[in-house]
Amino acid sequence: MTSWRRLTICVVCLRAGALAAQTPARPNILWISTEDLSLRVGAYGDRVARTPNLDRFAREGLRFTRAFTTAPVCAPSRAAIITGMYQNAIGAQHMRTGENTIEDLPGPYEAVPPFYVKAFPEYLRAAGYYTTNNVKTDYQFGTPFTIWDDVSDKAHWRNRPDKRQPFFSVFNLMTTHESMVFPAVLRGRRPVTDPSQVQVPPYYPDTPKVREALAQWYDNIAAMDTQVGALLRQLEEDGLADNTIVFFWSDHGDGLPRAKRSLYDSGLRSILMVRWPKPLHPPFAPGAVSDRLVSFIDLAPTVLALAGVPVPAHMQGGVLFGLGAAPAPRYVFAARDRMDVEYDMMRSARDARYLYIRNFQPELPYVGFIPFRNQSPIMQELLRMHAEGTLAGPAALWLRNSRPPEELYDAEADPHQIRDLSRDPAHRATLARMRDAVTHWMRLIDDQGLVNEPEMIQRMWPGGAQPATAAPFILVRGSQNWEHPTRDTALTFSRPAEVEIYDPTQGASIAYTTDSGPSPRWKLYAGPFRLDGPLTVRAKAIRYGYKPSPETRTVLVPAGPPNR
Repeated sequence: MTSWRRLTICVVCLRAGALAAQTPARPNILWISTEDLSLRVGAYGDRVARTPNLDRFAREGLRFTRAFTTAPVCAPSRAAIITGMYQNAIGAQHMRTGENTIEDLPGPYEAVPPFYVKAFPEYLRAAGYYTTNNVKTDYQFGTPFTIWDDVSDKAHWRNRPDKRQPFFSVFNLMTTHESMVFPAVLRGRRPVTDPSQVQVPPYYPDTPKVREALAQWYDNIAAMDTQVGALLRQLEEDGLADNTIVFFWSDHGDGLPRAKRSLYDSGLRSILMVRWPKPLHPPFAPGAVSDRLVSFIDLAPTVLALAGVPVPAHMQGGVLFGLGAAPAPRYVFAARDRMDVEYDMMRSARDARYLYIRNFQPELPYVGFIPFRNQSPIMQELLRMHAEGTLAGPAALWLRNSRPPEELYDAEADPHQIRDLSRDPAHRATLARMRDAVTHWMRLIDDQGLVNEPEMIQRMWPGGAQPATAAPFILVRGSQNWEHPTRDTALTFSRPAEVEIYDPTQGASIAYTTDSGPSPRWKLYAGPFRLDGPLTVRAKAIRYGYKPSPETRTVLVPAGPPNR
């Protein structure tokens, strides 16, 4: 890591501490995430959207207008969001590493991040938060059991055993997912939104089929807004609205062709709004709007800072708001790599005005073979018209058989990015500046997209086999097994004593329980705990991307009365 990078991280950590000092201790934090949605909300100026709950949310909170994800598809994007690390810095850049739908593709495999990388809710859990996720994960490295107190379709802050315990709860709404406008899902349902009222982007043909698909899209957005309203009402019913900071975001841009899986604003620009109740002394006024550049790599350090948890030095984002806010970046960066079965490699930089895209394989077409996307009615319309020779204008650009090595767009003058300026002499300096920014970023993060995927898998899973986490040791401090560790099934100890749990796998996280039975409540091991009487301790461990360890179980029995 460069000295410049270390300095930057230290400044972020100090600012995170400053923000934590100004935030009331341990606020509740609620994340509501939706799928595949760019700025199609009334609060962002969309006149077709029916989103009264989100519009009210924006009036009560802070709305970011230039928020971008690090990938234009869910799993790589979510890997970055949950770790605070760029997906192409931790080997999680290829879409759905755990799937292998076409014979001869490498894998399936789980990405193995560096040993020091954790999902940020694990840090919250270690600090005493009750963490829940309902229900999507999609992190590329499995779902380690140490991250969440509950990850299920029943997960809810209402289920925490101690209602005084602060919570971090995530609800992932699938209603706006790309697949929800596929004909097989709609089954002939007609749209409520008037197709004549939708705005057709210039990169689509303006046909009845395209308009109907967009109208269906708006219907799903309206349904999602209703779900958001229900969650916010539950907070109010529980008397928690005044001490819960709420985030609303989407994992990337629109789940539509030439948006999802693309590095244009339509694929990367996302909704991000935050509601901070007045009793928690928000650092912004209700209805505030921020035009600063935001990368979703910033979400993890921001939440940790709000909770008063130190931001780990390896995280690659900064805190977003309050006195502890990091300076706004000049650029936000993104990456596209293998999408399902289609190999590709693209990198981008976005500043306040321009978008730069580097195509590492310009000989490839924009539209490759992605069977899942082919179910989209808009995709089918594009392919039909292209085959007929009737596709023209900007809509035809995306169906070309090759691409320029670089693309440059003025996102202010050309918000849909259809006029490439990369060969315009008047923009030569901008092109060079943004090219250098992408090159510097790739070097800084040690971009794993430059490694052939089978070679990367071999490094993560030697011989193609998933490595396994070693079983933990349950130790009594000061005892014989503490000096010479063994995995004993029974131990005697002299009171008072402390239990320590150790795992020899570098980077492993440990969970333990003192419950019996097949469905115990597993706690995150965050340090030794006191042992006063007879106890059965069970422990298991996992290194992200590894197989979980076998369970270790030890019965602890006092040798006599407590020492005085």
